[in-house]
Amino acid sequence: MAYPNIELINTLREAAKALRAGAHYAWGSHGSCNCGHVLQVATQLSKEEIIRHAQTIYGEWTEIAEDYCGVTNAPAYLLVSKLEKLGLTPTDIHNLEYLEDRKVLEGLPGGFRWLKKNVREDVIQYFETMAEMLEEKLLSKIELPFFEETVSQLA
Repeated sequence: MAYPNIELINTLREAAKALRAGAHYAWGSHGSCNCGHVLQVATQLSKEEIIRHAQTIYGEWTEIAEDYCGVTNAPAYLLVSKLEKLGLTPTDIHNLEYLEDRKVLEGLPGGFRWLKKNVREDVIQYFETMAEMLEEKLLSKIELPFFEETVSQLA
């Protein structure tokens, strides 16, 4: 699963919120598909701008991510770079686009079930579940001092 961090968690939640509020959704479009919505939030680019950048390379997001080269400054690769900086690997990008990460699916409210990549409500559910799981993972890494130690140090 993706690297847990606040920026990715907030991006997923904002993308889900935009979809829930009725933002244009079209799985077949680079700018308004699953990754497209994450990129809209992460980059503040419009769906049209994302489409223009993505069309500099052939393929869908999963293929662009697999072929990504950090040296090439093609606009599509810059977008993939942003996804990677958020904490996503090429596998995570694929799973985000197709809603296929088994751990996320197992964490869905009501338990495991397959989701459809092009169904708005399924995308919202996946984004929210993934954000929640990443947040739990992030919080579990935070070490807090024992209360007794803190009180004794103050005394």
